[in-house]
Amino acid sequence: MKHITTLKNKKVLVLGLAKSGFSAAKMLHELGAIVTVNDFAKLQGDEHATTLRNLGIEVIDGGHPEDVQNGDFDLVVKNPGIPYTNIVIEKMVARNIPIWTEVELAYLISEAPIVGITGSNGKTTTTTLLYHLLNIDGKQPLIAGNIGTVATDVAQQATAEQTMITELSSFQLMGIESFRPHIAILTNLYDAHLDYHGTKDHYIEAKANLFKNQTAADFLIYNADQEEVVRVAERTKAQLYPFSRKRILARGMSADEEMIYWNGEPYLKRALIKIPGEHNLENVLAATAAALLLECSKGTVENVLSSFTGVKHRMQFVLEQNGIKFYNDSKATNTLATKSALQSFERSPILLIAGGLERGHSFEELRPYMNNVKAVITFGETRRRFAQFAQDCQVPIVETMETMEEGVARAITHAQTGDVVLLSPSCASWDQYGSFELRGEAFIDAVMKLTK
Repeated sequence: MKHITTLKNKKVLVLGLAKSGFSAAKMLHELGAIVTVNDFAKLQGDEHATTLRNLGIEVIDGGHPEDVQNGDFDLVVKNPGIPYTNIVIEKMVARNIPIWTEVELAYLISEAPIVGITGSNGKTTTTTLLYHLLNIDGKQPLIAGNIGTVATDVAQQATAEQTMITELSSFQLMGIESFRPHIAILTNLYDAHLDYHGTKDHYIEAKANLFKNQTAADFLIYNADQEEVVRVAERTKAQLYPFSRKRILARGMSADEEMIYWNGEPYLKRALIKIPGEHNLENVLAATAAALLLECSKGTVENVLSSFTGVKHRMQFVLEQNGIKFYNDSKATNTLATKSALQSFERSPILLIAGGLERGHSFEELRPYMNNVKAVITFGETRRRFAQFAQDCQVPIVETMETMEEGVARAITHAQTGDVVLLSPSCASWDQYGSFELRGEAFIDAVMKLTK
């Protein structure tokens, strides 16, 4: 790792502990910063807080006291989930104190070049697929960021011979200053996280931070099928490599019904790709473009694309019994993701299990894709509203349930050979589960239990 000196003796407030705050605080301390950690929650008995205090780092918990709000800090490193309406952040912004997320810190210490991947959907699949491509090719990639591994932890281990593949949320990208990925990937842009960003324009600006510091020595891979993405990509100084599943491009990655093309030339047969869905074709094109720019061999690409079937909780095949297939798409926390899932099975009758945290968003975007849905089983805070939507769409069977196990049991009751039982909630998980991963595991457990 790079042992930078720019943070030595700087007074840094780490706002929000969690995994990223813990990692950032330790790293800042190692780099010679004077660190204070503040978390609104009580941290009594918290192992991370105890570890930091044993290092001599001040940890203030149970609120945001005045001496934190008005503290003499040079820098704030905040947890990505903390909104800019937080009282501490508002006061720091008013005083022009820089606000980072730990992604910026990871960039400063990483010896490895970085691939940064963002977008409204497809980030995790693209990140995971690119990791497999580089790993099978012997390039020893590292994977980090929003996918679950704290970027600062990974950056400490990175060498110049490796590549750090980093999934980045809009929350993380708001807190960067000099962060510059060698390759940036923008998968798509849709309405998302507007409760955090306020407007779609603000959300897009956050995403555009991914490539704001790129130069002509860098690359931006972007979705040429979305006009909004094309417009925002035009801002960059990086070399542009678009991808399209709708037309053959003279530059970048594209596809038709038969072939995948690289820079306008046939590269491999599309039938080789095993992961289902048109949206996943976009993820394949983006990841493959990055792999080729990083000099992956064609043999590796063919090997990985013919075996990669997706990531856990994103269109994850669980099992097939009596001709009924079960898929876990718990990561579908918005209507766009559920729409993509429904499109992936447009030739099969679907029993959809959906619902979750009530944020007031409309389900109308799903209406054109409900024609082959034979049953909707809803749960969570939105269960009644989603059930009413399904009835309005004239879905033959609509039921509401309290628990995941009940929902899976009812779906099995109505399912027949050739059907797909699909968990694709279209809502966040936090009304009943701590994460979409826990929700997906509950679905898998219920399927395994009830299909024995």
